[in-house]
Amino acid sequence: MTGRPLRALAVLLAVALATGGCGDGDPAPQAWHDGRIFLATGNTTGVYYQLGGGYADVISRHLPGYEARAEPTGASVENINRLAGGDMEIAFSLADTAADAVAGRGAFRQPQPVRALARVYRNYTHVIVRADAQITTFAGLRGKRVSTGSPKSGTDVIAGRLLTAAGMDPNRDVRRETLSLPETVKRMRAGTLDAMFFSGGLPTPGIADLLASAPGRFVLLPIADLTEPLTARYGSVYTTAELPKEAYGRAAGTPTVTVANVILVGADMPDQLAYDLTRLLFTYQGDLIGVHPEAGNFTRQSAAGTEPIPLHPGAARFYRGG
Repeated sequence: MTGRPLRALAVLLAVALATGGCGDGDPAPQAWHDGRIFLATGNTTGVYYQLGGGYADVISRHLPGYEARAEPTGASVENINRLAGGDMEIAFSLADTAADAVAGRGAFRQPQPVRALARVYRNYTHVIVRADAQITTFAGLRGKRVSTGSPKSGTDVIAGRLLTAAGMDPNRDVRRETLSLPETVKRMRAGTLDAMFFSGGLPTPGIADLLASAPGRFVLLPIADLTEPLTARYGSVYTTAELPKEAYGRAAGTPTVTVANVILVGADMPDQLAYDLTRLLFTYQGDLIGVHPEAGNFTRQSAAGTEPIPLHPGAARFYRGG
């Protein structure tokens, strides 16, 4: 027996011991998954991993009875699968991937039992090309060697959708490779990739390192004109914004496509725990900002707007002030 059934059995045994075998309501803090909380984040040079580590530290220091740890992953799709499977207790995800999970579409064959704690900062889609590859427009990616991000990541999802929106088959019209951000950066530097996608907060450490290491060698492509066909096909989770020049020390901003990030938990998480985890995001938001500035880009009001991903009842109680 592995995964969620084994963990569920452990929880039931712990609750029985703590309550004498009976009782109602949420299990005692130490009983739920043995007081251990694993956070599914993303690539080690991305914002998910940085913020996930900071959030895990806040939980471990300020939530009695719990110890949290951030785990590097392939990001959104993998994170949701591991959350639904009982491998993880908290998952970072792009809102478009989470919406697919709730609806049981795209990468998910059936609706997944996930709920949101908060809508947090938004991801900016980075499409970066080697200057010597002579790619000046998005259409110029046709036939090129392109990394669309880690397998089962939100970057891989949005890259495929962008290529489709531009009239290309993601698996036939580009030489597609699904690589982690560190491997993608390595291959871009080596000249064995012509272009790359990454969806992340600002600044994303791996992207900053790539652009700073070789000024003038890499170019950010503007892609904001693809927002309308994306929205028409996939819904209103996508918006347009300018990737500011200050983020990576560029000469000008780059119009691009953005999508919000959400922090997810399982539908079976105890209400009080979901409430407390949501509360910690705001009580110790300053600590999280110290880890990465994107932690300052959400408020109590904006965080509650997770539609179409339903809020966990414990999180909803926090936002109501209960």
